[in-house]
Amino acid sequence: MGGGREVLWRAVRGQRRDVLVGSLLGAGHQAGEVAVPVLIGVVIDQAVASGDLTALLGWLAALAAVYVGLSFSFRYGARAGERAAEQAGHELRLELVRRVLDPRGGAEQGRLPGALTTIATEDAKRVGAVNMAAIMGIGALFGVLVGAVVLLRISLPLGLLVLLGTPLLLLAGHLLSKPLERRSDAEQERAAHASGVAADLVTGLRVLKGIGAESAAVARYQRTSRESLVATLRAARAEAWQYGMVLALTGGFIAVVALIGGRLALQGDISLGQLVSAVGLALFLLGPLEVFSWVNAELAQGRASATRIADVLTTPPAVAPREGAESRAGNSAGLPEAGALSPGALPHPVRGELRLRGVRCDGLTLDLHVSPGEILGVVATDPAHATTLLRCLGRQTDPDAGVIELDGVPLTGVDPADLRLEVLVAEHDADLFEGTLRSNVAASDGALERVLVAAGVDEVARGLPLGVDAPVIERGRSLSGGQRQRVALARALAADRAVLVLHDPTTAVDTVTEARIAGGLREIRQGRTTIVVTTSPALLAITDRVVLLDAGRVADAAPHADLVRRNAVYRGAVLA
Repeated sequence: MGGGREVLWRAVRGQRRDVLVGSLLGAGHQAGEVAVPVLIGVVIDQAVASGDLTALLGWLAALAAVYVGLSFSFRYGARAGERAAEQAGHELRLELVRRVLDPRGGAEQGRLPGALTTIATEDAKRVGAVNMAAIMGIGALFGVLVGAVVLLRISLPLGLLVLLGTPLLLLAGHLLSKPLERRSDAEQERAAHASGVAADLVTGLRVLKGIGAESAAVARYQRTSRESLVATLRAARAEAWQYGMVLALTGGFIAVVALIGGRLALQGDISLGQLVSAVGLALFLLGPLEVFSWVNAELAQGRASATRIADVLTTPPAVAPREGAESRAGNSAGLPEAGALSPGALPHPVRGELRLRGVRCDGLTLDLHVSPGEILGVVATDPAHATTLLRCLGRQTDPDAGVIELDGVPLTGVDPADLRLEVLVAEHDADLFEGTLRSNVAASDGALERVLVAAGVDEVARGLPLGVDAPVIERGRSLSGGQRQRVALARALAADRAVLVLHDPTTAVDTVTEARIAGGLREIRQGRTTIVVTTSPALLAITDRVVLLDAGRVADAAPHADLVRRNAVYRGAVLA
């Protein structure tokens, strides 16, 4: 993957058919525009001057036919251009979404979700619009060339003036677009950041109100929005300055063409009709030259957007590719043979044995063995170490040293997408989707009732008019925090993975409900490897064993009751 120029080139190359058709039709439209002043000059010389009515009607019919042709060309050329622009933008959005959703991760690091949304919408749209700019630019260039040829036939000095002056104007327009490109990049960067801040504030609005931080949040957004406004105004000033300068240069150029044409007519070197044609062509040239200015502005903004898109697409994955591993080799039923194990592939079925050997990552130093079917509790005195453990188990990151094995297979040798079919790490802040309770849990009809009871969602459903078919708005904002947690837990249980890792799944529910969920979790995950990273006594009480992580290392390991009795650090972490 190259940089911004490569993104631009692929956006145009992928729509080459529509770009070619649009360019041909655009060229036809410009040729028709050139023909109009030429035909008017012919009408004056061959019909008006001689008083020939038949010739006048004939040439007027020819002029009408030209107008029909140029109108047709413009309409269908613009349609091809719009199709190319929208299709290119759509394909870029798909490519960006694929990269963001890549199981290896990485694209989201250092970027707010709102910023990624802006890149996938506004920036993709601007890059797609380069196709329309290319079509318009090619058509305008053809119009200038045809106009110059006609002017050469009318008068050699006029034709040479246009042929020599047009490239200089194009060069001036390109140079004048450089400040716009730089400021456009800054504008898009600040706008994306403002969008990301706004999205985060809306997402956490309930929390902000709960802690009384609305004024601080508003002040932060005002500051970010003001920076975005300043960048936008700078870009607008650069664009206005570029348009003004190019328009002034273009107007001066057209005035020179008209002045020289008038002198030639006075000297008798060209006829009255040719003078009218020359002046008409000079005025016509104002349009293509303004198009060049617009094209330069579109390309400048397109290059800035393409660079931002390329930055996302070329972001290195958070985890390395599989170490020489092959994808799962399926049999005729689409699954590996029982007990078969190809390099880098997990056995089928997965037993759920986890082993961490000398793992070191972000302050975490860990040796740990989880037996198949064990329900293990993990208590970390430092929440950052708990987060690191979750990221390593879900292979959102690879440890700096050591190895994590699942059924004897190193996770670094397993494709992240294949791994997540067997290992599910359910984050504490999992989001719900717009739909219903049923669609968010996504369990089969046979398992739905079981997982709803285990996660305590049956109580939630009974309190809603439509039960499990009750609507859920985006991010589950129509539910309370505890209700959202229970639905997210039910969804994790419904996935029925060989290994399930839960992170604080009951922090927002009351103690009675939490005790009930703990019992349901124990029952539904019996015989399936489950790791619960939490400090909840109710959940830790139903585990087979609890591991205490203190200062990033395993400080103790025993059943919950034993640790409460003998370990003061554990008591402080769990019972405080």
